[in-house]
Amino acid sequence: MATQFILSITGLSMFVLLSGCTASSKYPIAESYGPQPVLPEPQSALLPTVNIAPAKGWPKGKMPIPAEGLKVQAFAQGLEHPRWLYVLPNGDVLVAETDAPPKPDDSKGIRGKIMKMVMRRAGSSFPSANRIRLLRDTNGDGVVDQNTVFLQNLNSPFGMALVGNMLYVANTDALLRFPYQEGATQITSKGTKVLDLPAGKLNHHWTKNVIANPEGSKLYITVGSNSNAAENGLDKEVGRALILEFDIASAQARPFATGLRNPNGMAWQPQSGKLWTVVNERDELGSDLVPDYMTSVREGGFYGWPYSYYGQHVDTRVKPQDPAMVARALKPDYALGNHTASLGLAFYAAELMPQYRGGALIGQHGSWNRKPHSGYKVVFVPFRNGQPYGKPQDVLTGFLSDKGQALGRPVGVAIDFSGAVLVADDVGGMIWRVSPVGQTTYESPMQRR
Repeated sequence: MATQFILSITGLSMFVLLSGCTASSKYPIAESYGPQPVLPEPQSALLPTVNIAPAKGWPKGKMPIPAEGLKVQAFAQGLEHPRWLYVLPNGDVLVAETDAPPKPDDSKGIRGKIMKMVMRRAGSSFPSANRIRLLRDTNGDGVVDQNTVFLQNLNSPFGMALVGNMLYVANTDALLRFPYQEGATQITSKGTKVLDLPAGKLNHHWTKNVIANPEGSKLYITVGSNSNAAENGLDKEVGRALILEFDIASAQARPFATGLRNPNGMAWQPQSGKLWTVVNERDELGSDLVPDYMTSVREGGFYGWPYSYYGQHVDTRVKPQDPAMVARALKPDYALGNHTASLGLAFYAAELMPQYRGGALIGQHGSWNRKPHSGYKVVFVPFRNGQPYGKPQDVLTGFLSDKGQALGRPVGVAIDFSGAVLVADDVGGMIWRVSPVGQTTYESPMQRR
C-alpha cells in the first residue's frame, strides 16, 4: 500500500510538473492547415508539452456556436460518451456509446500513469458503456423522440456499416455481423464474429472504424498504432497503423494502406469516388508538429509512420530507421492542424446546405499537448475536382470556455436524412444538429411512409 501511495504521489507530481512545462507554439495554427503546412524543426524535450482542457460539460442554456446562417440544436442529450454516428437508410441514427477498454500494459510506468491521468482529466478513460443506441425523430422537428438501446454487451464498439440486411460493428478486438431488419429498434442476436482485430493488454489506439464500398462487396477497417512513435517496439506494431480491406464473400482480409498512425474517419469522396481518411499524427515533437491530416487512400500506399511524418520527414526517435520505407512514404493531401485530434469525416452530398456540397466536414476532438489549444470544433474543407482547394471554414465552435475548459468535444460527424449535420460530442453527452436558420421542420422518414 505504501509503495502504491508513493507511486501515485510521484505520478501526480510528474503530472503537475508536466502541466507547468508547456512550450508555446511559435506559429499560428492556420499555418499547419492545407496542402503545404509549415513544418519547423522538431522540438525535443525531456518532458512533453501538456496543456489539457479539463472536461466540464455544458452549463444549462449553453450551446456550441454555429457558422453564420446556421443554427444548432440538441438532437439528443444525456448520452454516455457518444463517439461515433451512423445514419441508416430509413433515417434512424445509430450512436456508439463507448470508451477505451481495459488495457493494463498501456499504463505501466510513470509515463503510462501520467497519460492515464491526462486522458481522465480530458474526459476519457472511464468504463465503457459498450452499447449502440438507436435515435429516431418521428415528427421532423430535429429532436429525438425515440431513444432505444439497439445493441449492448459489446466491447468498446466504434464503427458501424450496413450491407444489405447485415449490420457490421467494429469492436476494439473484432468485427461482428448482426442481422438487421428495417425499422427495428433493437437487435437481440449475439452476432457473429467475422474477423479478429488487434487488441490485447497493450491496445494504445483502441478505436476501429469500418466502412463499406459502394458495391457492398468489401469493408475497410481502420486499426491505429500501438504507440506514439514505435516506442514499445516494432514487434508490437504487427497488423497496426493501417487500413484493412475485408472481402465479404471470401471472408479474407489484407492490408490496403499502411503507415497511418491512427486513422479514424473514412468516407467516399463524391466527385472522385476515392476513399479518404483522417489521421491523427504523432506527438511529443513540440506544439508546432505534427499536423493531423486527411488524405485519399491509395491501394498499397505507405504513409510514413513510424519512420517519417508528412511524407519523408524522418522521425529520428524511431530506432532502427528504414531509409527504404521513408523513400516510399506518400505525402498526405491536406493538413488539418497540429494536434487537433481530427477524428470525424463526412463528405457533404445533400441539397440542404449547398455551400458545403462536395466538401469534407471534419470533427476535431481537440488537443491535449499543444499550447495554445487547437481543434475543439467542426470544420469544413471545400473540394474541387475531387481535391481540397480552399482554406478550412469553421462550422461549429464554442466547445472551449473562456477559462480553457472543455464544455464538449466533437468526434463523429454524419449527415442526417434531411441534409443537416449531426455531431457526436462525447464530453457533453450530446448529439448536436446543425441546419440552416430557415429550416424549422422537415419531413421525417417516418412521415413519408
